[in-house]
Amino acid sequence: MDATLGFAGHASEMARRLGPEGTLIGFDRDPEALALARERLDALSAELGAEMPAVKLHDVEFSQAAEVLQGRQVDGLLADFGVSSMHLDEARRGFSFQAEGPLDMRMNPRTGTTAEQVVNRMDEKELADVIYEFGEERRSRRIARAIARARPVTTTAQLARVVAAAAPAMKPERGRHWIHPATRTFQALRIYVNAELSEIDALLAAAPGLVKPGGRLVVISFHSLEDRRVKDALREGAQQGVWEVLTRKPETAEAEETDRNPRARSAKLRAAERK
Repeated sequence: MDATLGFAGHASEMARRLGPEGTLIGFDRDPEALALARERLDALSAELGAEMPAVKLHDVEFSQAAEVLQGRQVDGLLADFGVSSMHLDEARRGFSFQAEGPLDMRMNPRTGTTAEQVVNRMDEKELADVIYEFGEERRSRRIARAIARARPVTTTAQLARVVAAAAPAMKPERGRHWIHPATRTFQALRIYVNAELSEIDALLAAAPGLVKPGGRLVVISFHSLEDRRVKDALREGAQQGVWEVLTRKPETAEAEETDRNPRARSAKLRAAERK
């Protein structure tokens, strides 16, 4: 099971290894991502022919995996919590401050509140709390005040300018890289709009029932809010005799990979085996 299908990069490699007797189950709540993943897997099927496993794709949140599987269990469950490159590269989706686009940020564009609605309608104190809690941004109150004064804020570039003016970039701590001053605010809004942390909590809670004994759970996180949840869930599961943790410390990308793919720089991978 690939809980975060995206453009089917991981899923394609999983399919190559599963073989004709296997089944690949994929989840993604973004209909555009699902359509692209389906195209990629169809092309892979044409390449592999009879060696292609069965493929079942589901257009729902991964928190609904237990409901979809209805008691069936999988040999492996992968979840990559990083925001998709497709989302970052498509300015019209509103995830990135590096290009002008509408302030949307919804992974499922068919439903829910947009980031534009959040920054323009939310009470200033509540907005500051969101930026602090989900972005771990210490200057959240200053940023929220600047956003409130600049309303209406309607585009990604406009929001980035407002944040950068209110909270300029700080010198990074040793070993860290410079980041745009709006990075944490954009992260916070994205997490809030998509209820990402509650989705992660739901999947981690369901995982012991989704993975067969001897099966593997592999999770890739990209910031501390995600990784802390994974670490705590696996540690608690190990204490309860549910998981054998396979990664004492998270696996991270080496220099060769980050040179090739800079977005892998902050990725942390943790794995466990179902007892």
